[in-house]
Amino acid sequence: MRMLLIAGARPNFMKVAPILRSIETFNRQAKDSQPIECRLVHTGQHYDAQMSDVFFQELGIREPDFHLAAGSASHAVQTAAIMTRFEPLCLDLRPDWVVVVGDVNSTMACTLVAAKLGIRIAHVEAGLRSFDRTMPEEINRLVTDVIADLLLAPSPDACENLRREGVPEHRIILVGNIMIDSLVAGLPRARASGILREKGVSKAGYAYVTLHRPSNVDDQTTLSAIMRVLKCLSENLPVVFPMHPRTRQRLSDFGILCAPTGPLKIMEPVGYYDSLCLTENAKFVLTDSGGLQEETTYLRIPCLTLRPNTERPVTLTVGSNRLTNPAKLPEDIAHILAQHSPMGQIPPLWDGKTADRVVEALLAAHSAQK
Repeated sequence: MRMLLIAGARPNFMKVAPILRSIETFNRQAKDSQPIECRLVHTGQHYDAQMSDVFFQELGIREPDFHLAAGSASHAVQTAAIMTRFEPLCLDLRPDWVVVVGDVNSTMACTLVAAKLGIRIAHVEAGLRSFDRTMPEEINRLVTDVIADLLLAPSPDACENLRREGVPEHRIILVGNIMIDSLVAGLPRARASGILREKGVSKAGYAYVTLHRPSNVDDQTTLSAIMRVLKCLSENLPVVFPMHPRTRQRLSDFGILCAPTGPLKIMEPVGYYDSLCLTENAKFVLTDSGGLQEETTYLRIPCLTLRPNTERPVTLTVGSNRLTNPAKLPEDIAHILAQHSPMGQIPPLWDGKTADRVVEALLAAHSAQK
């Protein structure tokens, strides 16, 4: 089985790492079976050291076999760049499968190319829906799942979404949450991190904040309101805020002054293990990231998601996540600060073994198509 595994942006890297490990394990143990030939393609959607290189190094991801160097641009320009650079690769290599993960532009772009060339596509994290088409990620999810041949879903609600959309049952397989594989594997290193000492905070003695979505950072009024809440919070509880380049740029564009010292600890983006350490030890997390909603649920850390919806409803119904908005944020923070026990439960199949089920599903689908 010849496969191209696609990674493009920071959220993808934590998802491809366990798949690569599982394939390597299968190939080592393969006796009568043919090995899987997996080539890693980095589209370059995230390309700088802080958003890409550090994650490859920390997660032990080998050097990509191919780097498309698509770079940053508008959605249309970036998607077109990925497609035009990925198509010759597919024509040259003619893989049996293109495996995409998540919901970034690279996911949709590579799916479109493979479908046009008649190459089978597997989507890891299929079926997630926010039901909000103003989110670029939702468009990417919908397009990818309509076209993909094998839909590897993280949760029962994702399977139900696909069934409602008319996807045949034989194309849907519940495999569990691939992000948790990286979390489980990474916890020992995360717990050895010195980031708490470096930032002068202690367990349950700070809030951990990440924000990058356009709905939160591209509007001056919204971003100003969020920063006022964080400044007020920091007077009572330190706030650790590794700042996404987009957010930092918008603060500058809007002239919003925010000192990086004192209890509001603004810093450059951190690596995966430092982020995981900050998540596990926070009093609560404030984010608009999909991945952090999942990580806090597994770790049973209170999470406020600054969005009107989530494509991961299991984090709300089972886990420790709650949706919020700038107007409700002070009240929701006060509610969390008054609580003193872990929240929520760990959802089914969040067990660190999803990548093995992904590989098993791919092998079964490939064998069935021969």
